[in-house]
Amino acid sequence: MSDRQPEIVEVTKGQTKPRVKEPPMFRVILFNDDYTTKEFVVEILVLVFHKSAAEAMALMWQVHRHGSGVAGVYAREIAETKATTVTTLARENGFPLKVSIEPDP
Repeated sequence: MSDRQPEIVEVTKGQTKPRVKEPPMFRVILFNDDYTTKEFVVEILVLVFHKSAAEAMALMWQVHRHGSGVAGVYAREIAETKATTVTTLARENGFPLKVSIEPDP
């Protein structure tokens, strides 16, 4: 056994710990059009954004009625990847579905 005492570190008032800054977040926005089917939008929301069927249906109706809707909020790289995935899937299936990302306030 050691005779050494544990090291005691004092934290005095006024000292600050370095903080890790959270990355900025971005909204992934889907836009309504006259050609992309409602079923395809629901499928995208379930497949790409991991929404439940009920959440996907509600969001699809919001996009349909209001012209756009936020599919999710993510770090920039993830938002860009999801937007690219949606665009690729839409084009492969013959749909002009528009998606964009914007900073989340």
